[in-house]
Amino acid sequence: MTDTDDRYTKERARLLEEIAEGARETAALTGRARFSDRVMRAIAAVPRHEFVAADQQAYAYFNRPLSIGRGQTISQPFIVAVMTELLDLEPGDSVLEVGTGCGYQAAVLAELVERVYSVETIAALATAARERLEALGYDTVDIRIGDGFEGWPEKAPFDAIIVTAAPTEIPGTLIEQMKPGGRLVIPIGPQHDSQTLFRCVKESDGRLSAQRILPVAFVPMIKGPEN
Repeated sequence: MTDTDDRYTKERARLLEEIAEGARETAALTGRARFSDRVMRAIAAVPRHEFVAADQQAYAYFNRPLSIGRGQTISQPFIVAVMTELLDLEPGDSVLEVGTGCGYQAAVLAELVERVYSVETIAALATAARERLEALGYDTVDIRIGDGFEGWPEKAPFDAIIVTAAPTEIPGTLIEQMKPGGRLVIPIGPQHDSQTLFRCVKESDGRLSAQRILPVAFVPMIKGPEN
């Protein structure tokens, strides 16, 4: 879905430049000095201002997280870009997102793959995200209210899984729901302490190989669902 609102054209272009610069600066950690054209086009296409409250829209294209209420945030655009890049998505992939939030990451994924399944523990956020994505034309995103630790077994196995909140260890249930060769990008660590972004691949024998990527700061992954 390409946004036709040109109020933010300059801000969006500046943000893309900052993301590209961030890729170059973190290349030694990520192994990606340049993000793919597909990922950068997806970031450019999604109207981030539609995913924040009206009083936050002036900051929508700043490269920083913003509050979306309920103690949750919309992630920093660079982090959205790097996590999406690390998934190595193909157009026909099926992706599970754990932590819908406002729906922004799901919209970015929907620009890249055939189907996105997203689980959110907070009912009010899930409902608002579903309505927002439908209004913006993202009809390939399915959202359910549930416990992210349980994933979405009925739709498994997935080519890729992205987790947008930090557990203290990788949930075994999510590993079970990955296809062989599937990719998992997830932050690990306690709140207000050291957290690390990991890229994991499920090997043909079912084992998970994990690569440390970047230090990050995410809200904690919580059991749910919550009202």
